[in-house]
Amino acid sequence: MSQHVFKRAGFLAATVGVAGLLGAGVAAAHVTANVYGSQPTKGGYAAIVFRVPSEEKDPVTTTKVTVDFKADYGIGSVRTKPLPGWTAEVTKSKLPTPITKDNGTQITEAVTAVTWTAQPGNELKATDYQEFSVSFGPLPTNVDQVEFPAHQTYSDGKVVDWNQPTPANGEEPEHPAPVVKLAAKTDGDGDHAGMAAGTASTPGEHTEAAATTSDSTARWLGGAGLLVGAVGLGVGAGATIRARKATAKPGGNS
Repeated sequence: MSQHVFKRAGFLAATVGVAGLLGAGVAAAHVTANVYGSQPTKGGYAAIVFRVPSEEKDPVTTTKVTVDFKADYGIGSVRTKPLPGWTAEVTKSKLPTPITKDNGTQITEAVTAVTWTAQPGNELKATDYQEFSVSFGPLPTNVDQVEFPAHQTYSDGKVVDWNQPTPANGEEPEHPAPVVKLAAKTDGDGDHAGMAAGTASTPGEHTEAAATTSDSTARWLGGAGLLVGAVGLGVGAGATIRARKATAKPGGNS
């Protein structure tokens, strides 16, 4: 009887772990915009990472990724983090009407797209994913979130558009556009973020930012692993106690 209980405990623990892994796989099945660090604030600057998985079957690969920046956001500056094997190109467009930011700055030319293109031999295979890091601003103050429609080009010429807005009911569409929510602005938020983005121009500073991102990711993954392990240990301990009670004789020593 105790053997049966232990098998059940092991099965439950394994189920918890597999469910967590499957959930993570589903969540990462499309292009997403991820914030590592403080949530961007309205009117401030943002540092985000676009995570792009390659989903077509071998031998088809991802060769290019384009992320759109809506002109009415008035994003005046974008910086891309160097990525070995990929080239980045920032596209700016003249605005029909200048946008005046809260600090009085007039934006006459806004960023409308960033395109990453793989150099030969660096394309994303079916089992690969890549992260493309950018910092940009100033952010708009009249919206609660910013959307970044993305376009993923494959080696066979196919282009997948990740540009569908998520409806108010929260039900995710088939090809959702990457979204970043904006926090309410507090005094000094825009200035401090702007200074951070404005000074991150040397290779050393880019490396430091990458190390911070990796550290945050590692801590998150470590925490998730500890949680799954704790659940498994709890189930196993409970099974052990029940098994001992079941095999103990009335009036005997446990």
